[in-house]
Amino acid sequence: MFLGHYGVALAVKRAAPGASAGALTFAAQFLDELWPILLLLGVEQVRIVPGLMATSPLDFTYYPISHSLLMAIIWGILIGGAYYLIRREGPGAWVIGALVVSHWLLDLPMHRPDLPLWPGASSPKVGWGLWNSVVATYVIEFAIFAIGTAIYLRATRALDRIGSWGFWIYVSVLAIVFVASNGSAPPSERALAWSALAIWIFVPWAWWVDKHRIPLKTAYVTPDRPRSS
Repeated sequence: MFLGHYGVALAVKRAAPGASAGALTFAAQFLDELWPILLLLGVEQVRIVPGLMATSPLDFTYYPISHSLLMAIIWGILIGGAYYLIRREGPGAWVIGALVVSHWLLDLPMHRPDLPLWPGASSPKVGWGLWNSVVATYVIEFAIFAIGTAIYLRATRALDRIGSWGFWIYVSVLAIVFVASNGSAPPSERALAWSALAIWIFVPWAWWVDKHRIPLKTAYVTPDRPRSS
């Protein structure tokens, strides 16, 4: 899953108005942000098999550190705990930690049975394989993303054009990247890893746009309030 993770990150802004959308995006996509780094280091492995699934040519042969359920829970505890130590915000820390684990849960219906429950050869691997259906993939991804976007828009208000147009550009680029990623297979595993690192750009982008919006749950913007630059 790709768009769905960003949709969930946007949606939970309502539950954690004090948390930046950048932090929420980082947490929701952390497993995929970590994965290409581990690929480049040779710690995890993937094979490119054109035609393997209708919307994905990737055979995830070994990725227990980034994508096993047990490690997702551990990462969630560590990242949620780090957020609490930095911000001293309990509710936000719980949301951040839960977002990390949500990544694995959202991947479960899409992947082949290649998601391990824990590191080690003895772990069963699970996955429902909806990536084999182009229609199901697009409907699920865009539905979660659209719902998350709608919830975020209802939970926040733009302070200026960056908060308004910048947000819509952010959303549009994510949708374009998703559609483009379902095209031809990458030329090599290493090229795949380097290109996958590009998703890190959406973390500061989400933070920047979110700085130009105000959570409606915690404050009210009057018509004559000065706009931030």
